[in-house]
Amino acid sequence: NESEIKDRVVEVLQTIFDPELPVNIFELGLIYKVEVNEGGNVFVLMTLTAPGCPAAQSLPLEVDQKVREIGGVSDVLVTVTWEPAWNKSMMSEAAQLELGFM
Repeated sequence: NESEIKDRVVEVLQTIFDPELPVNIFELGLIYKVEVNEGGNVFVLMTLTAPGCPAAQSLPLEVDQKVREIGGVSDVLVTVTWEPAWNKSMMSEAAQLELGFM
């Protein structure tokens, strides 16, 4: 069902790391939205830490590839947005602690 797939998507997102930071993209707050519809189509709205981020090409592709491997997922759409712009306050407390921001 949709909520199980969404939970698995979040688990997968927690295995993907920003190449410049030792924290996964979910805890960094780079994932703005995860939606799953009845057909198993997954929509991920995400951002990157900066427009010039070296991972600008590779990170959305990695998200797409890993989410596609989840059972029950029929299609994936990963969209990168710059609105709102990412900032350090979007990170989880765990990520802020890991990076020494707290």
